[in-house]
Amino acid sequence: MRSSVRFGVNLELLLLLLLFVSTTSSSAGDFEQCECTVKKWASSSLDTEVKEDKHVLRDLLFFLHIPRTGGRTYFHCFLRKIYTSRSLECPRSYDKLRFNPRKLNCNLLVTHDDYSMMSRLTKEKTSVVTILRNPIDRVFSTYEFSIEVAARFLRHRNLASALRTAARLRSTTKGASTLDIWPWKYLVPWMAEDLFKRRDAKKLKGLIEVTSNDSYNMEDVVMPLHEYINDPTAVDIIHNGETFQIAGLTNNSYLSEANEVRHCVLKYRTLGQYVLDIAKKRLDDMLYVGLTEYHKESASMFADVVGAQAISQFTPPNVLERNSVDRSSTLQDPGPDSHHHGSNSSLQEPSESYSIEKVTTGSLIKAYQSCSTSLRKTQTERRITSLNRISPANFTREARLQVPEELLQEIKLLNSLDMELYNYAQGIFIKQRIRMAQKKDVMDKPEEVSQKPEREIKISSSETSWGKPESELKISNSEVSWEVVLLTTSLLLLLVFLLLFVNAKRRKSEVKL
Repeated sequence: MRSSVRFGVNLELLLLLLLFVSTTSSSAGDFEQCECTVKKWASSSLDTEVKEDKHVLRDLLFFLHIPRTGGRTYFHCFLRKIYTSRSLECPRSYDKLRFNPRKLNCNLLVTHDDYSMMSRLTKEKTSVVTILRNPIDRVFSTYEFSIEVAARFLRHRNLASALRTAARLRSTTKGASTLDIWPWKYLVPWMAEDLFKRRDAKKLKGLIEVTSNDSYNMEDVVMPLHEYINDPTAVDIIHNGETFQIAGLTNNSYLSEANEVRHCVLKYRTLGQYVLDIAKKRLDDMLYVGLTEYHKESASMFADVVGAQAISQFTPPNVLERNSVDRSSTLQDPGPDSHHHGSNSSLQEPSESYSIEKVTTGSLIKAYQSCSTSLRKTQTERRITSLNRISPANFTREARLQVPEELLQEIKLLNSLDMELYNYAQGIFIKQRIRMAQKKDVMDKPEEVSQKPEREIKISSSETSWGKPESELKISNSEVSWEVVLLTTSLLLLLVFLLLFVNAKRRKSEVKL
């Protein structure tokens, strides 16, 4: 009896051991397969061809618009002022490719498509630009905007009614709806369904007043932020979104292997380095990289790097320049915390007045400031109206201050690839500023150069949306002021000459004696 019991126990232990070995072996095999898949993609993604000067604007400008970075403002308030003829603008491809990229007869492509779009374009004729944002801020903004747009559906009795109305409007309205555009075509319906469930649950509870004053943790009204960031949808679409979009690996990619590579990286974090390296290389090769947090500097740089070249290539000496924007426009992305689509709105163009004026980089920046201010006012009004439907939830800078530090650190950890890529982009941004300073120094008058002390290029400290100062980007520009070096060398040579002259005169005097 005892021997049979002992035999049974031993058999169970043996089976457990075999199961453990089998599972371990399977996991190891899965990792090796994932590693092979990611390495193969990374190898095929390396651009080995010798490129021309990346600082020169090519035939096609591809604006890779990362959501919630303020890119729509650049499109409407910058690029539309430069690429004045609509024939220069490629048909929009928010939901699908609407033109033959191999037979391009356009010069400007602005889209949420990821970098895999380049597989459809002629690389040697295409310049790429993009804007990055602090990853923590971008997660906040994505959360807020997806809820803001979804809240507009709450005027309907239920979700089914809201979706029917939206579908009817989409079929009869020209342009693209938010529900057609990545990533909102996934995030907005997800949030809309959640809002209706919470509204119905609140009614069943007989809950009239919500006592919580924390907008980011108000579960009776909206999905709490901590729940949102840990949902599989957010993990797949939002976190490390900047890295995956620049790598061309979103769930909207044109690459057949994109989903497999992305899921391998999400499963095995160490494989993320391969993706990060490709994203960094692509940033290096771009014509321009902007930063949302340094809005004014980025705008000035964009006008100087992109605007000046585009003006000379595509803008006639005198053009009809758009100078005002109708505030009833449906364009809704004047800044990092706004967007250009409503829940059922189409991409309609704003009413504009025209005046004949020569476009320069100076007038471009002036027009940009006026345009972005007008759009910001429009979005603020619409945002207030939308958030009133989920009152007392109200997403403000002050409300973000209540978010616990532990949650901020969790967001940071979930976006570790984006955090590193953003830091790398800051370095690129500094290099762009140095190039601008060099260009300015060359244009300076000689008499002004001698009066210039060693300068310092400094990107002023900004605050993140929850009020904590970011580290200051700062770099000495002694290497830029080559004129100072030249002047110093000349003075040294003059001093040597004077010393030689004095010595020669002294020897002559000694000979006479």
